[in-house]
Amino acid sequence: MYEKVKKILKIEKEKARRYKNGALSRYNVGKVHRKQMEFHKCPKRNRWVFGGNRTGKTECGAVETVWLARGIHPYRENKPTDGWVVSLSRRVQREVAQKKILHYLDPDWIADIVMDSGKASSPAGGVIDYIAVKNVFGSISTIGFKTCEAGRDKFAGASLDYVWFDEEPPEDVYAECAMRVVDKKGLIYGTMTPLLGLTFVYNKIYLNCNNDPEIWHIFMEWADNPYLDPDEIARASAAMTDGERDVRRYGRFVDARGAVYNEFDERVHVIPPFDVPPDWQDRISIDPGLNNPLSCHWYAVDYDGNVYVIAEHFEAGKPVKYHTDAIKKMSEKLGWHTDGKGRVNALIDSAASQHTLNAEKSVAELFCENGVLVDTRVNKDLFSGINRVKSYLMTDGKPRLFIFEGCVNLIREIKAYRWGDGDRPVKTDDHCLDELRYYLMSRPAPTKPEQQKSDIALDKERLIRRRRIGR
Repeated sequence: MYEKVKKILKIEKEKARRYKNGALSRYNVGKVHRKQMEFHKCPKRNRWVFGGNRTGKTECGAVETVWLARGIHPYRENKPTDGWVVSLSRRVQREVAQKKILHYLDPDWIADIVMDSGKASSPAGGVIDYIAVKNVFGSISTIGFKTCEAGRDKFAGASLDYVWFDEEPPEDVYAECAMRVVDKKGLIYGTMTPLLGLTFVYNKIYLNCNNDPEIWHIFMEWADNPYLDPDEIARASAAMTDGERDVRRYGRFVDARGAVYNEFDERVHVIPPFDVPPDWQDRISIDPGLNNPLSCHWYAVDYDGNVYVIAEHFEAGKPVKYHTDAIKKMSEKLGWHTDGKGRVNALIDSAASQHTLNAEKSVAELFCENGVLVDTRVNKDLFSGINRVKSYLMTDGKPRLFIFEGCVNLIREIKAYRWGDGDRPVKTDDHCLDELRYYLMSRPAPTKPEQQKSDIALDKERLIRRRRIGR
């Protein structure tokens, strides 16, 4: 009897050990965290999760790192890897990123642990230098640990397959780490709560000011985490100020000056391109610039009055002839309607009709001479225009403005547009937004959506959903 009980206890102990060490196999099984899966599936090389506290963002980074070290990533080409986990400090490393890595690493996969302080026999209580991980190829991968407090010099020299930033690093550390993955075409990924406001991450990653095609981001909030209790979410939210809630729950970038277009949500308003029916084509709108960028967009309207921004021309330091040729070329590519003589019609800033002392002809006249028939009769009232844009972004809970994802400069400007002093927006990087206002002010204010959607609207929504699932 004693031996039987002893055997049962041994079996139960082994079951408990296997359950504890099987954390990776249980990741996202059962209650699926869909945004975590979006992060892992994204093919881009520079991916970021902006999330509030307890949204599951750190789990993303830890699992991604262990998958890469083991060579078992379900959505990437696998190989032996060398990478870094970068934390803000030694204490944060021990309590957060290091703890998560050890949680998802089965002890049987660990070939060696080298400690910066503490004992390798009890790594959770110390600070790890690196972990040698047995990968499925029969060789060794390494997970190194770095802290920002060590300074930029400690990040030089290595050649890496990936770097995971657990929380936002200083810009010089980010720049140095970005160089570490260049020769291997490696990965950068970050998981952070934007507590520092509008830093370089806001500009380089969220706004993607350089239009890097490899940059991608996603926001996670409490409601995205299937393991958080809705009642607890409501209780904690009610105890916060609006600013605290934006950061701690939603992971948003905030500062003293709020976003002008806080209705804008990339997940809602930015959509993959599709073939626009010819009878949806409406007008082109232009904000002219010579040294400054010239912004031009093509606008379409469906049968329900929804507006689509389907193409973009945005360039600085070019003469009018260059821009008119580019506009006509894009119009031809889109099959855009003309006046029968190959000329396209467009709205343009009324300032284009003015003559300067050094020019015989106005900018508007030059556009017309080169085949773009511009209409300078636009409504430039700033606040009316802002309100019109807001109404198209959201009317009675429904979006009425959609932007094709290739219109990167318009998307960037909408995200960056912020109120300044004196209840006026900051006048910078708003060329796309000016001509967006001109166009929307030429249209009626959107009406409340009908409760019963048309068959065409339903078909359109199904098309958009299929496009999103397929990308």
